Amino acid sequence: MKHEGDFFERTRREWLKRALLGGAAMPLLLRDALAATARASGLLEVKGEVLINGRPAKLRAALKPGDSVATAAGSSAVFVIGKDAFLLREKSELLTSGGQALAGTLRLVTGKLLSVFGRGSRRIATSTATIGIRGTGIYIEAEAERSYVCTCYGVVDLQASNMPEARETVRTTHHDAPRYIYAQGESPIKMIGQAPVVNHTDVELVMLEALVGRKPPFVGSGSEYKY
Repeated sequence: MKHEGDFFERTRREWLKRALLGGAAMPLLLRDALAATARASGLLEVKGEVLINGRPAKLRAALKPGDSVATAAGSSAVFVIGKDAFLLREKSELLTSGGQALAGTLRLVTGKLLSVFGRGSRRIATSTATIGIRGTGIYIEAEAERSYVCTCYGVVDLQASNMPEARETVRTTHHDAPRYIYAQGESPIKMIGQAPVVNHTDVELVMLEALVGRKPPFVGSGSEYKY
């Protein structure tokens, strides 16, 4: 009999191979980021309708802790705040707070967010989860009944909002332990469950880290998927 964990591991590896093969045509923004020598900041890519603090956003607009970013259908935004870089997908809203150019606390109200963080503690909240960040690449999808969290690399502390005793510390090097965190469950064990890898790529992670002068830990390790 095949175990659920085996299924998720096969799905993870197959998805990564497809995603990276599909990323052979490297986006212009990625090429520019890899060629850049200076650390970027602000709103670096705008597709479609993007709002900062409720107002239409312009390319290169400055962003600071306390700002909100929202995207409409078919829209997306790439931006940098301090040592952290973000890709906010369509129909998403992100609220930030903090000080001294560091967004220490973020809330993904709805939608999908890929982000990479420098050293130091951060916290991301969704309607169903609180996620403690410790120098991490992470992809999150926020829905009313569950949140999806893939710790692409690094360490995060997961906690279910409606059952604080449901918690897990996840340590990964390469998309090893995606999780669903549910709004409701009969026990702590059922509040946090295994998930497949979905809707984000290593190409995007390389691009985001390059924008803040870094590279993902899997690059050059010999274990990364080739593209």
